[in-house]
Amino acid sequence: MNRPFAATLTVPRVSRPTLVALAVAALWLSGCAVRPIPFTDAERAQTAQKDRTEMFSKQEPVRGPITLEEAMARAISYNLDHRQKMMEEALAQKQLDLSNFDLLPKLTAQAGYTYRNHPLASTSVSLTNPNTTTVPPSYSSDQSDRTADLGLSWNLLDFGVSYFEAKEQSDRVLVLGQRRRKVVQLMMQQVREAYWQAAGAQRLHDRIGPLVEQASAALDDSRRAQNERLAAPLETLNYQHDLLDILRQLEAVRAQLDEAKPRLASLMNLEPGKDFTLAPPNGFAEPVVDMPVEQMETSALERRPELVEASYNERISVNETHKALAKLLPGIEVEVGTHYDSNSFLAFHAWREAGLRVSWNLLNLLNVKTIKGTADAQLEVARTQRLALSMAVLTQVHVARTDLDAKRRQFELYKQMNDVDQQILEHTRNAAQASAVGKLNEIRAAVGAMTTELRLYESYGELESAYGQMLATLGLDPVPGTVKGYDLASLEQSIAQEQQHWDQFARAGGAKP
Repeated sequence: MNRPFAATLTVPRVSRPTLVALAVAALWLSGCAVRPIPFTDAERAQTAQKDRTEMFSKQEPVRGPITLEEAMARAISYNLDHRQKMMEEALAQKQLDLSNFDLLPKLTAQAGYTYRNHPLASTSVSLTNPNTTTVPPSYSSDQSDRTADLGLSWNLLDFGVSYFEAKEQSDRVLVLGQRRRKVVQLMMQQVREAYWQAAGAQRLHDRIGPLVEQASAALDDSRRAQNERLAAPLETLNYQHDLLDILRQLEAVRAQLDEAKPRLASLMNLEPGKDFTLAPPNGFAEPVVDMPVEQMETSALERRPELVEASYNERISVNETHKALAKLLPGIEVEVGTHYDSNSFLAFHAWREAGLRVSWNLLNLLNVKTIKGTADAQLEVARTQRLALSMAVLTQVHVARTDLDAKRRQFELYKQMNDVDQQILEHTRNAAQASAVGKLNEIRAAVGAMTTELRLYESYGELESAYGQMLATLGLDPVPGTVKGYDLASLEQSIAQEQQHWDQFARAGGAKP
């Protein structure tokens, strides 16, 4: 009797040590899994305290009243936005140093050790009769072997590509330098405006308190008279309404005054809440720019950091074209090296060798037109961007000039208004009587005079800001390219001297002394 066919499957037995090893490996791999670990409250508190300390560390303390030049010097030295741009420029310089190392040949050192539990034995089979073994198993290497290699290789194609990449990186360093110039110019414009607003707040801060107390006392007297019915109700209520409106104006002015110094402190990177005193120049020296428009346009096109950056970007595009063409060439690699092998079967354990290898991706020849066209299109885009930016710069010159003239006219009007309001206050005080109407008129005149004086400082700050915008539009830097030192005193002196040069430049038709 025939037995039915039965398929059998043989499962290999796994030894206990193997199972233990697999379990340990599984546990180890599960322990290596990455899980999100949030910061603890203590870690966040420590980080916050560390950041607060680092933000205001390594700064010269304020030792006296701050001049405009010192405010600019502190902004240049300590402003965190400027520090960030400086660090980005330093990082780009380090990356350029790394790119220069890529131009050097590659020097490679290797060493190794191998061990086999069985000799690397093999046999040979006859080519004509595969079933015949020609020699018994044999081996020609030790079970343990030590090797060492020292090689020098240089690929000329990689050198050419790295050369153009290094040139591009050098231009990127210059690009970041121009961006830092732009940050400094914008920051100096902001410092000018904030400084004069803070100077006006400092001048008027001590005058607002007595006015608030005087208006509040008059309001209390009026309410007392209302309760005692010493005057007509409608007249008393109108009087109180006028006093409350004056107090509202005073509180608005006080809030505006309290915001001026913190804005300036932020630009100088002073700790919030730190009190400091300003030492503004006496009077209001109106900045003047008498350059012809044509010379303004020429100065802007030659000096603006955005246009200089665009020129560097165009040069980067040119090098990008050269790099793309260099990649189409064949690669030639030269190799020189010395080697050591401890294998006892070798006749010579140490030897030297040299070689030359040529490789060429022939498919790139089919893509030459596309690669060159892409590079040329990128260069054309960079040129068009520079032209468009030049047009925008020329427009900004005219806009900045118009804005400067408008701010100057507004300042002249505020100056006349301030003179009139001061005279009104003087006459009102002389004509004031002991009546409620006299007190109200005196308080209203004092508030109007103080508000106008505050607007005068704000207007002058806007005029200085417009002047700073004009200098930035012309591409004029507040600090010369080389300074005697980077301490506050040296920066203050350099800023003052450079400001004198640019003032003469603006008045002399574009010829810098």
